[in-house]
Amino acid sequence: MTQRRAGGRNLPVSYSSWLTLVAAVAMLMLASAARAQREANGPKTKPSQAEAAKPPASTAARDVTEADVSAFIDGIVPLEIERGDIAGAVVTVVKDGKLLFARGYGYSDLEKKAPVSPEETGFRVGSVSKLFTWTSVMQLHERGKIDLDHDVNEYIDYKVPATFGRSVTVRNLMTHTPGFEEVIKDLFAPNVLPIMSLRDYMLTHLPKQIYPPGTVAAYSNYGAALAGYIVQRVSGKPFDDYVAENIFKPLGMTHSSFDQPLPEALQKTMSQGYIKASGGPKLYEYVIAAPAGSLASSGIDMSHFMLAHLQDGQFGDARILRAETARLMHTRQFAMDPSVNGICLGFYEETRNGHRIISHAGDTEQFHTDLHLIADQNLGFFVSYNSLGRDDLNAGSARTSLWHKFLDRYYPYELPAATTLGSAKEDAAIVSGNYISSRRAQTSLFYMLSLVGEETVGSPKKDGVLVIDQLKDLNGQPIRWREIAPQRYRNVNGQEEILFKRAADGHYDLLGLFPVFISQSVSGGKSKSVVQAILVASLVVIALAIVLWPVGWVVRRHYKQALNLDAKSKRVRVLVKFVCVLDLLFVLGLVVVGSKVNNDLGALNDHLDPLIHLTQLAGLLGTIGAFVAIYHAIRNWRGAQKSFFLRLCDVLVALGCVGFAWTLLNCHLLNFNLHY
Repeated sequence: MTQRRAGGRNLPVSYSSWLTLVAAVAMLMLASAARAQREANGPKTKPSQAEAAKPPASTAARDVTEADVSAFIDGIVPLEIERGDIAGAVVTVVKDGKLLFARGYGYSDLEKKAPVSPEETGFRVGSVSKLFTWTSVMQLHERGKIDLDHDVNEYIDYKVPATFGRSVTVRNLMTHTPGFEEVIKDLFAPNVLPIMSLRDYMLTHLPKQIYPPGTVAAYSNYGAALAGYIVQRVSGKPFDDYVAENIFKPLGMTHSSFDQPLPEALQKTMSQGYIKASGGPKLYEYVIAAPAGSLASSGIDMSHFMLAHLQDGQFGDARILRAETARLMHTRQFAMDPSVNGICLGFYEETRNGHRIISHAGDTEQFHTDLHLIADQNLGFFVSYNSLGRDDLNAGSARTSLWHKFLDRYYPYELPAATTLGSAKEDAAIVSGNYISSRRAQTSLFYMLSLVGEETVGSPKKDGVLVIDQLKDLNGQPIRWREIAPQRYRNVNGQEEILFKRAADGHYDLLGLFPVFISQSVSGGKSKSVVQAILVASLVVIALAIVLWPVGWVVRRHYKQALNLDAKSKRVRVLVKFVCVLDLLFVLGLVVVGSKVNNDLGALNDHLDPLIHLTQLAGLLGTIGAFVAIYHAIRNWRGAQKSFFLRLCDVLVALGCVGFAWTLLNCHLLNFNLHY
């Protein structure tokens, strides 16, 4: 479901990047989970106070009329989906208490040439589903049944431990600050029924806490699912039924459902989902953590939901929230710094073209969605695509581009001038380095995925202008960041701003990329560059050793030269060969795991556990075998049977085995606890 979206995290595949061929192969094939976990394409940041105070340049703004919006969006979306290999999309815009624009583009079923209908066609909205979960929590809060600042354990039938001596509250869940690490196992289900119940999922997938509650923003699907489970427990109704009765029904959302599978009537109008339109439709995605991302809804239905929130909880004669409750839900509750965007009760802030906007994005493997509300303009904007599309022209960049162009057309903005600080070079040197997302698997074998996704911050031209390797502009080029205030940087060609803030441990945190997570600086053995260097060197040595052993045998046989070793040395030498083979079998196992989950996160379930265990067993034996390689190298170095060159080779093989073992241990790849 939502992903860190989308923003490119692809690593080059080359001979010199064995990281991609090892754990990264399996992990990068899951990058869509991390993508369904960045939640936005590109940085969304809060401008400086001077910029926020400056009103939009309304003199050049066009009126937001049905005719103009229709002509504008019609001129963009059809070309986007055609060039991007996207099957279809839906866009709805609401303004001043009414539906202004709603249109479907392309096809909901490409093979049948079924057009997208904004009234009827269902789209999976991914983590936009969470807004319905949070709204449900707020309904029960205003009825006095849920206290936002009470321990979640008061409302559930299992125990969330206070790992740091501090209880997790409902407010922590709603602001993505419960401190949970990322869990991805069983997030999506195989396309078989029945699927695991919400209760069973909650009890068996409780993440470990890696931060004290209320201190660090770290987006959590489990936290949102827990909020939905609280709704289920407190209301006494299945979560799906509660939302249907208390939100869908009063808002007239007749083409919306959290049910899995969908009711038969909605199955007939549900859009097919695609990775690329040219690749054909994929199976329906079942989300076990349903409150975090299982909603299917039409464009018109989503317009009703937007109108209700823009009108303080009221839609027509129906009211789903009291006015004061809705306003509380839209108010900032947590931010890592006052000068960057923060998190409301479910919604998160973005600031663009001089306006405060509350938003949410959502991604499954196939569907990609954005929802934005501008309260001061009484405007809501919803867009969803039923395909990921081409790597270079995907739905993530398309939706961001459409939204930015919409704002520039109707709310044009003149960016305040800024000059580069004189201390830019020195400051760039201070903040340069590797940064890892706070939203990560910290204690499980999938920590490697987080490590591969580390961002490298640096000033390539040494002029103080920073580049963050994984942040690309919509043109695909790296964003260049210029320092405009101490440790505050602005996109040279845009409005986005980021802030480097010194943490309590003396390291820097990178804020402003996205409100629901931060990037934390790392060094030494936790740095991708260090791990990659050790892993590449180790695998090159191990691979060469395996290749050269039979070559050496052939050469000796050709020249009729015997291996000048005693019996014990020969036995140890064979064991070292076996250790090297085990190390490469571990690599092969990860490749197989990656191939099984490629574009199918539902494969990450108990059925994959035996393969993962076998792979880890090979890695464990290889790690233990590193001691054999060390013994072999020491024994032969002291002996006189071999030349200096051959003894040096034995030492290199031992170092390769040790380096590989260190990587496995350092990256938690030998964690036999399959709770990931």
